[in-house]
Amino acid sequence: MIKPHGSETLNPLYVADDAKRAALEVEAEGLPSIVVCSQAAANAVMLGSGYFNPLTGFMNLTDSMAVAEKMTTTDGLFWPVPIVNVVENADGIEAGMRIALKDPNVEGNPILAIQTVEAVETATDEQMAFMTDKVYRTDDIEHPGVKAFNSVGKTFISGPIEVLNYSYFAKEFPETFRTAMQIRDLIKKNGWEKVVAFQTRNPMHRAHEELVRMAMKRENADGAVIHMLLGKLKPGDIPADVRDAAIRKMAELYFPPNSVEITGYGYDMLYAGPREAVLHAVFRQNMGATHLIVGRDHAGVGDYYGPFDAQTIFHEEVPDDALEIKIFEADHTAYSRELGEVIMMREAPEGHKKESFVFLSGTKVRAMLSAGEDLPPEFARPEVAKILMKYYQSQDG
Repeated sequence: MIKPHGSETLNPLYVADDAKRAALEVEAEGLPSIVVCSQAAANAVMLGSGYFNPLTGFMNLTDSMAVAEKMTTTDGLFWPVPIVNVVENADGIEAGMRIALKDPNVEGNPILAIQTVEAVETATDEQMAFMTDKVYRTDDIEHPGVKAFNSVGKTFISGPIEVLNYSYFAKEFPETFRTAMQIRDLIKKNGWEKVVAFQTRNPMHRAHEELVRMAMKRENADGAVIHMLLGKLKPGDIPADVRDAAIRKMAELYFPPNSVEITGYGYDMLYAGPREAVLHAVFRQNMGATHLIVGRDHAGVGDYYGPFDAQTIFHEEVPDDALEIKIFEADHTAYSRELGEVIMMREAPEGHKKESFVFLSGTKVRAMLSAGEDLPPEFARPEVAKILMKYYQSQDG
């Protein structure tokens, strides 16, 4: 099986030993505590799950700046985005202390992790602007990732963490949330050697479904892991439980048995385009995938990134030896009426008309489903469309 990133074995930061975890929970009750921001909580869950191997906790300001600038920590580890615990106010917190990190996304703010503080540093406005520009490639505060990063403070609390739970993800998505170690175990149990990972924050329509098939066939893969984001999205995106139901129905009806695993991970979307695509590759290697599908406008939002910037970054900025996982580069896929199948647009035969493709904008899809109109079967499986229609009509109702 493919090695994890940066180490020989996977080292998740979740405290799996029941007795040790119980003792830490008792200790945490007596520690100074802070309610972290949603992104820091998601970072803790990803660290606990093994997805951010080999990191041992939150980066300091120097490492954060180095990662932003050149995707490498000061000790030489390749890493695409800063993994940080940033707060507005760290009064009373000093290096050497142990503090309890409280979960902002669960009622009552239960303790999520314990952090051993190595440094407390406040970034300058110039440093925040530098990191923002490098990671998000824009300083537009309307960009959801830029807004999230710049609205929670400028004080970086760095140091290793011990993770005590997986926030709301394991409880709300018990059939879907899986750690990197659990997915490695699934891959091993299935006897898969070559494994394609598909990232999604949306329901999967026919084009996505066929793209997974294409990648599996062309890479001669034994199976695919459809790996959906379960954390916070921007307003208007379809909730995780609806996406989960739609994707499961598609896989159940339209993929051969034991060829696809439906899983999810606990993270908030950054919408960082190219940099986030590289992060996706890192943690898919950690979960055991050998290939990641990177399509048009992968992890993007609005018009902030070029359609294939998330592919170009792997050629222009990621060193050849940085990752073992391979990238399957995909174009926009759509159903061709002329050919009677879903194809990548760049592979359309000469003379193929653009109007022969079945295209529907997200706005059009929402309007049709809200009105109870069936989507064209060339665009969406009817069973999937039915689940989405129920959701949209409940919103309008």
